[in-house]
Amino acid sequence: MADGAVFVAIESHGPQWTVKADTLTAGPGHTVDDTVNDAVRAAITRLVHHREVGADAYTGPVYFMLHNVSSEERARELAAALHAALHGDLEPLNRAIPPTS
Repeated sequence: MADGAVFVAIESHGPQWTVKADTLTAGPGHTVDDTVNDAVRAAITRLVHHREVGADAYTGPVYFMLHNVSSEERARELAAALHAALHGDLEPLNRAIPPTS
């Protein structure tokens, strides 16, 4: 919290991984605009639809959680993309979870 950053972490649950993000840790001055929230929510919905994460995913707008990620590498990629998005950069999210046409 002292750094004013969004908290993002991955954790192992046996062979599966979980990605977590919490924007409250960034403090009251950090805002995530509606465009970013909509893009993140849509990306997580695509992951659920393609069964890359569990249907119990939290899609924000403050707290995000993705269960049942298949590998540490994919969890790290999703965590980095989510972190960038929650700081306003959607490009890593669009690479990790391409928008549908």
